Amino acid sequence: MLPAIWAVLRVYSPYIVFPFAVIVGTVGYNLESILGDRQIGAKTIGKSIDKERSERLLKRLDDTTDATQVESLKKKSFVPKTIFERNVSPSLQSKEF
Repeated sequence: MLPAIWAVLRVYSPYIVFPFAVIVGTVGYNLESILGDRQIGAKTIGKSIDKERSERLLKRLDDTTDATQVESLKKKSFVPKTIFERNVSPSLQSKEF
């Protein structure tokens, strides 16, 4: 008798579980919409990332002492010596100039 019950449950399990999953999902969705705060992301973010980046770049340009004193292009210090120096973050780059 037990193998027959297991066979029936195995065959009809989607029909038994699916309605419960729909009910639990609907209740959870409605509870989240009632209790959740939809504007939490907009409140915590002050400026857009693009605006922060442009302000940071402008500040970096303002902090330079003289914009006309630049490195010679003949040195080619902007070309990496090895492939491992190709995508190094600015905080990890060496200050050799």
